Amino acid sequence: MTAEPLKLLVVFAHPDDESIGMGGTLAKYSAEGVETYYVCASRGERGWFGPEEQNPGLERLGEIRTRELENAVKELGITGLYFLGYLDGDVDKANHAEIIGRIVTHIRRIKPQVVVTFPPDGNYGHPDHIAIGQFTNAAVVCAADSSYEDPEHLPAHRVSKLYYMVDSEDLITLIAPFMDEMTFAVDDQLRGEVAWKNWMITTRIDMAKYCSTAWRAIRCHESQLSTLGALAEMHEDAAVSILAMQGTFFRAFSTVNGGRTIESDLFEGLR
Repeated sequence: MTAEPLKLLVVFAHPDDESIGMGGTLAKYSAEGVETYYVCASRGERGWFGPEEQNPGLERLGEIRTRELENAVKELGITGLYFLGYLDGDVDKANHAEIIGRIVTHIRRIKPQVVVTFPPDGNYGHPDHIAIGQFTNAAVVCAADSSYEDPEHLPAHRVSKLYYMVDSEDLITLIAPFMDEMTFAVDDQLRGEVAWKNWMITTRIDMAKYCSTAWRAIRCHESQLSTLGALAEMHEDAAVSILAMQGTFFRAFSTVNGGRTIESDLFEGLR
């Protein structure tokens, strides 16, 4: 058990990953007094989905998406927001030592018990998602190693639990009819949503009463709403019922608990 303040750190690739992926869970923990932090690899500079002649360009779109994320963070009650400073679409090209060091610095400064990032498949194969998940895994290991020197020379910190944010088969089956297209090309292959079977999910968070907050946070990301297809046009009640099916995670490791019983709390074993 810990007497330290409970802290949750999520590490994702783009503005909107936090709200669309686990907004209800972040809102729940924030409302319960857990300190929640978001480390974002990029500012989403290439995420333009409107007519190309209206594309504001990398710098301006990055500014727009940063403002959208700041608004979403306020809705979710997130304690702190930090950017790693990499370009959207190039996270997998980042110097591995540099980006791992930057994530380690945040881990050691924040000192979270729990870290959440993308699973090995990046949820739907996005190279940035896969890369930031890999770098975060490495950073969790390095942060606990007293012989590893981060850019700010902070003392080591050992994370107690690492989770992957995953999408269940039930959720994907429900939303698929509303999505325009769930595949995209990477190199010479098509990638798409990877649904996790029920038996693969270790943790289910009941955050239904916080999903209205999550929906408001999602709608802060105005430039990205078209990627949600018909979901973006849903009445709030319908959207909230879908968001309530999120909150599914895979416990990649834990130093404080184990077993195959489904958890209902990311901090199980720490309270």
